[in-house]
Amino acid sequence: MAGKALILGIGNVLWADEGFGVRCIERLAERYSFDDTVTLLDGGTQGLYLLPFLEEADVLLVFDAVDYGLEPGTMKIVENDEVPRFMGAKKMSLHQTGFQDVIATAQLMGYCPETLILIGCQPEELEDYGGGLRDVVAAQVDPAIEIALDKLAALGIHARDGQGDTALLADKSILRGAYEAGRPSEDEACRTGDARFFPAAD
Repeated sequence: MAGKALILGIGNVLWADEGFGVRCIERLAERYSFDDTVTLLDGGTQGLYLLPFLEEADVLLVFDAVDYGLEPGTMKIVENDEVPRFMGAKKMSLHQTGFQDVIATAQLMGYCPETLILIGCQPEELEDYGGGLRDVVAAQVDPAIEIALDKLAALGIHARDGQGDTALLADKSILRGAYEAGRPSEDEACRTGDARFFPAAD
């Protein structure tokens, strides 16, 4: 057994494909459970607030939307020493720089997990405030989970079919189904930010 594992989804569900990692951890918890040595966490954009969770983990597996410069929907798996470099190479939002800092701080303090695995998906759309995952990215949620399960099994960490622990996931109101179904139309809500702050048209 690899010891304690932290399975983490990070990103911002308010900006379309930025929510990929969070939607992965939600889906994982819907379908699979683990023993009490495994923690499932929606890390959102919490940055350094995640440090206590890393301190307790021997294995860290992260789901995230990452700009690898590839075709939208392409997945890439990065491990161990390569993970910090990819988390900050092409920053899409503050959460990525924030998580790179989390790893660096954990390393500096001597308690970074020994095994790091990043399962990243190339986003298609980020400039859609309140939007959900685009189809090409949403289609990679289940494959990303299968990759995660294989990686974990190779480390001696095995999942069981059935509902997992949702204690550290988001409120039900912003889980994918409720969030996307409740989105107002384009006529009712601006997609690119707060329209009150846009320059007036001539």
